Amino acid sequence: MLIGALLVAFLLSIFLTPFVGKLAVKLGATDKPNERKVHIKIMPRMGGLAIFLSFFITFLIFTNDFWKQLPLLVGALVIILIGMADDIYELRAAPKFLGQVLAALIIVLWGGLEVEFINLPFFTDTLQFGIFSIPITILWIVAIINAINLIDGLDGLAGGVSTIALVTIATMALIKGDLFVAMVALTVIGSTLGFLKYNFHPAKIFMGDTGALFLGYIIAVLSLLGFKNVTMISLIVPIIILGVPISDTFFAIIRRIVNKQPISAADKSHLHHCLLNLGFTHKQTVLLIYALAACFGLAAIIFSFATMWGALILVTGLLLIIEIFVEKIGLVSSDYQPLLKMLNLKNKP
Repeated sequence: MLIGALLVAFLLSIFLTPFVGKLAVKLGATDKPNERKVHIKIMPRMGGLAIFLSFFITFLIFTNDFWKQLPLLVGALVIILIGMADDIYELRAAPKFLGQVLAALIIVLWGGLEVEFINLPFFTDTLQFGIFSIPITILWIVAIINAINLIDGLDGLAGGVSTIALVTIATMALIKGDLFVAMVALTVIGSTLGFLKYNFHPAKIFMGDTGALFLGYIIAVLSLLGFKNVTMISLIVPIIILGVPISDTFFAIIRRIVNKQPISAADKSHLHHCLLNLGFTHKQTVLLIYALAACFGLAAIIFSFATMWGALILVTGLLLIIEIFVEKIGLVSSDYQPLLKMLNLKNKP
């Protein structure tokens, strides 16, 4: 059943994507080049609609309890509509954010998805979130949606990184025996891989916000379904899985604070921009970020089986490696090298 869902979604996506591309052009959902973009010609976007339709049709075929999963689908539909509206009309930040919050509210309040407590390491008591459980859950979903959206800057980048995260989630779900999470993850994997046939460099179509927001929503929800109400160690697992988009988002915020810019300000200094500036080609940059995402996915799987001290050592090592990498490529700024200076490894001018 699981392999069948992946294959059906994959074939549907390959079939539907060209039609969605033509629809995008007719609706005016096109991406025009500017100083922040790396493409040089007008491209159809809204390709994420093909990913969603492939997922939705496959889900209907393979799910055993459609009505029970209706909140997940309705939340996804809200995200798709917001993404399509943005791809066509280029919405302002406020309505996009409200749409994301609405989708999160649907899955949290109607679907009952809620992180209520965690067990703290080295303590016998649990940390109950109480009235903050719903806001924390909504914050997680909205944050991951935007993290995936922020890395959607090169052909195939967001789709590939999302696929790697979903492969990790599916693997860990199978290990835990959670067939529903595994089935949904594999269905989205198939849908995204089919789309990547047209989206990998040189792309014929972009996923747009329709795709990036949908993938972020699904990843955020599945990570909570698979790891909610568990130990602090297990709660860190989805953070590691999404290490690439979360790190890029975190350091984008740091960069804007350091440069005294608004948090919402757009720039051309994200991870993929920095790698391009270092001389890597478009395809090399994407493949390198894929490799980074795969390393995070592998680390998450190892982490989930580690002892308490082993997990803490692994997290500490990951944080150090991330910080050194960030300083080396200038993700915050060329002058931001506190750890490298301390280790006397700073980049030479």
